Amino acid sequence: MHLYLLGATETGSALGSFLPLILMFAIFYVLLILPQQKQKKRHKALIESLKKGDKVITSSGIYGEISKTDQDTVDIEIAKGLTIKISRDNISTKR
Repeated sequence: MHLYLLGATETGSALGSFLPLILMFAIFYVLLILPQQKQKKRHKALIESLKKGDKVITSSGIYGEISKTDQDTVDIEIAKGLTIKISRDNISTKR
């Protein structure tokens, strides 16, 4: 009978030792992973909504207006007669 009680005590302490790890994972999930997933969804929606005439800012800080869109790239006019082609993923925001 003494061995049975010893086993029950060890099980309780094992659960107690994993509880802080579980709590740390929950905190990391709420503070880091969840907001990052939301931001990724917003960026994906932004990229899918791009159309000709939208004024955008690229991830490198270039301001311009979309003059042409393709499936994976967009042409951005950054000055009169000066157009660059970039990947859709490099657009950070609309103005």
